[in-house]
Amino acid sequence: MSSIEAVAEPGRSPAPSRPAPGTGPSEATRPAPARLPGGIAEVAALAFPAVLHTLSDTVMQVVDSAIVGRLGVVELGAIGFAGVWLWTLTSGFVGTATGVQTFVAQDVGAGRRRSSARWAVQGLWAIVPVAAVFFLLVRASIGGFFALLGPSPELRDAGTAYARARLLGAPAIPVAIVFNSWFRGLGDARTPLAVAVAANVVNALLSYGLVFGVGGLPRLGVAGAGYGAAAAMTTAALLLGWLFLRRRASIEREAAPGDGHAGHGLSWAPDSRAITRMLRTSAPIGGAFVLDMVTFALFTTILARMGDRAMAASQAMIQLLSLSFMQAVGIGIASAALVGRYVGARDLEAARRSHRSAVALGSALTAVVGALFLAVPDLLLRIFTDDPSVIAIGRPLLRLGAFFQVADAAGIVAAGSLRGAGDTTWPFVVQAALAWLYRLPAVWLAAVWMGGGVQGAWLAELGYVILLGVLLLARFEHGAWREKRI
Repeated sequence: MSSIEAVAEPGRSPAPSRPAPGTGPSEATRPAPARLPGGIAEVAALAFPAVLHTLSDTVMQVVDSAIVGRLGVVELGAIGFAGVWLWTLTSGFVGTATGVQTFVAQDVGAGRRRSSARWAVQGLWAIVPVAAVFFLLVRASIGGFFALLGPSPELRDAGTAYARARLLGAPAIPVAIVFNSWFRGLGDARTPLAVAVAANVVNALLSYGLVFGVGGLPRLGVAGAGYGAAAAMTTAALLLGWLFLRRRASIEREAAPGDGHAGHGLSWAPDSRAITRMLRTSAPIGGAFVLDMVTFALFTTILARMGDRAMAASQAMIQLLSLSFMQAVGIGIASAALVGRYVGARDLEAARRSHRSAVALGSALTAVVGALFLAVPDLLLRIFTDDPSVIAIGRPLLRLGAFFQVADAAGIVAAGSLRGAGDTTWPFVVQAALAWLYRLPAVWLAAVWMGGGVQGAWLAELGYVILLGVLLLARFEHGAWREKRI
């Protein structure tokens, strides 16, 4: 068991009330050193590798943007435009797959660690076959879809080339997320981190080589970055699958007779009852991901219609925001794991404390990144482009971004806490309503009808993020999650 697992497993036998056989009185009564359940230290111990993992995902996007940005403004805007829509089309599967973590965490908290592997297997059956067929259809039709959205012909063609290459690795994404969620549910955020680092190395080497034709590789331009990303995704899925088999075998060897389904091997057959049970909780997570991303992608499409330079500046801002956003996602992952564990162990006060500690930690980290946005905006923007007009558009956007990310972090962490507790339907309904009834109308009014342009669009987006964050925080504090059973 890793040190992270030891920290994050509140459901694994607290100190016995009487000495175990063969244990002397002094050994049995000696207080074991322990962190405050749900305190900042415990959240940070689990969050740190999860944050590094999510940042590594961001690094992959930043590296691709930095490489492709040297080809030109159109190419930089194109991978931003295509990337947002590709993530939108993937997000439902990703969100649903993350629900595996809730079931694993609550099983471990309840002392059923050995049986938790079944959720990874059923997650694969529930998601991957549908995802594989879906991505084949998307790859065949992506060019026509982008044409309907109305960006410039140059941006559309470059985006299509990038998307078709990247979609070759798309079926591997839900596979990797299922296995990542299983490891995180166990309290092991280090294994997903190590795999993500390996995938980043694959992406950086192949993307650079294929974009510019280095090291004997063909020069493919913007499509080269897509092929590099596809290879990285596939590498991650294969490594995680292999490590899952190894860890599951290790747990099987270590399991006590009363731990989970002792004496029964893991079944690889689909179980319709388990899949149905999982999807009741997981599908709303996927639905929330999809609805949020569809409206964000439409927001990005509005920006793309304002010109290639406006889109390039927004792409640079999105990539810089993601450095903070992904920290919040990592902390939300830790909060989901700990809240799930303590809910499984029925220690609801520790679950609440985990959530509050995670919100405090996320707010502090994003405030630091926000200070950088205010202090050195030009330096940050030059990571992606030297075009003076793009930098001029991006400078005021980063000032908005400094406030945007703090509000966004609070909502992301609250959503993670609610997922860990199994409270997923209410957030889905609220997020869907806000996205369609407030977000898109506000962006259109501010950017187009009132003539605010790209700055008006981002200001309206800031309003949406603040409102959603407040509602998600209020939902957790209300405490309806205490009565949830999955």
